[in-house]
Amino acid sequence: MGNRINSPAVLWAVTAVVALATAGCASRGGSSGSQPAAAPAPAAAAPAPAARGGAKPGMDAQGNVVDSSKVEAGSGRTVKGLNGYEGEITGNPARNSKFARLQIGMSAKQVTDLAGPPTDQGAYVTGKAFIPFYFGSDRHRFEMTYKGQGRLIFAGGGMGDFSSGNLIWIIHNPNESGYR
Repeated sequence: MGNRINSPAVLWAVTAVVALATAGCASRGGSSGSQPAAAPAPAAAAPAPAARGGAKPGMDAQGNVVDSSKVEAGSGRTVKGLNGYEGEITGNPARNSKFARLQIGMSAKQVTDLAGPPTDQGAYVTGKAFIPFYFGSDRHRFEMTYKGQGRLIFAGGGMGDFSSGNLIWIIHNPNESGYR
């Protein structure tokens, strides 16, 4: 007998596939002939809005931080720190800055011993806090602000401890208000 198809359901399915394929070619401007459909034109990427003078958000053209709250991660230089920590330093330190002796990887206690108490401080969660069964570090951040100096960001400490961690980002800003 061979592989003869006599089922009306199979014949209907094959007809539907051919009809859809033909309609798909027609909707793209092609025809049911042997000519391939034209490739769609690539979409032009919209340019990101530039900050004043082409500077990064929260910074001026010379690399000085103008608004610490608007500085984006990755806008500074990446450095290796203590105990294998890698972090970022953004902006240029002010003359006689309390941050001059700080190093990436220092604990919050070491930082306050060198720089003194902050003007303001607070904590917030990161996206890693929402990963189910993730018990690693960096589920939250701790931030200290120093008036006239800038901000210090720490990667979270242990479970439930939102006031410690290790220094991962130094933001130098001589115009810092000192409040979050």
